[in-house]
Amino acid sequence: MNKLRTALATGAAAALGLAALAAAPAQAAAQPAFLAASQMPPSSTPWTATRVFTGVPENGGALCAPYKIPAQNSRYREFSTELDTNGVQITTVARTEADAVKLVDTLRKALAGCGPLLERQNPGLHAVSAYHGKLAVEEGAWVYSLDTADREIGNTDIHLFAVGRDGRTVTYVRWGQMGDLRDAPLAAFRTTVKTAVNKLR
Repeated sequence: MNKLRTALATGAAAALGLAALAAAPAQAAAQPAFLAASQMPPSSTPWTATRVFTGVPENGGALCAPYKIPAQNSRYREFSTELDTNGVQITTVARTEADAVKLVDTLRKALAGCGPLLERQNPGLHAVSAYHGKLAVEEGAWVYSLDTADREIGNTDIHLFAVGRDGRTVTYVRWGQMGDLRDAPLAAFRTTVKTAVNKLR
């Protein structure tokens, strides 16, 4: 009887092991996909992308929305070119769809109010936030910009942002470089954002 119990236990453990191996690829496949470097807005030098990391980037993760995206159940990828154009995509899977809706609202408010907040925190900085509309993709994506000029240093920077949602999954996409809004590839960024949200499925 003891031999039979041992054999059954061994067989059950082996079956559980096989089930775990079979489940692993399915779980990995269930993770939302990320933008590839080639799907960022066109640049005069090629984009490169890091691997996908767990959590959020340093310093709270998101420009204009620091510490708004929870590190738990989040992943991110950073992008760059040789000419200091850079970007990031952060994606998080919320516990419920209602939580995802709340996160989108929180991020949208942070992006819309980023310019005035930065001016209060940095008296020598001129910063203007602008809203560029909603994109018709899945549950929606909302596009913003931040145009900054440092009076003391004399440099200007432009950033484009988007927040999109598909069910419980929320993604934040940022593009940035030196210059102003006239230099920003707004139409191409919208295409990038639609691609990012479609890849959340």
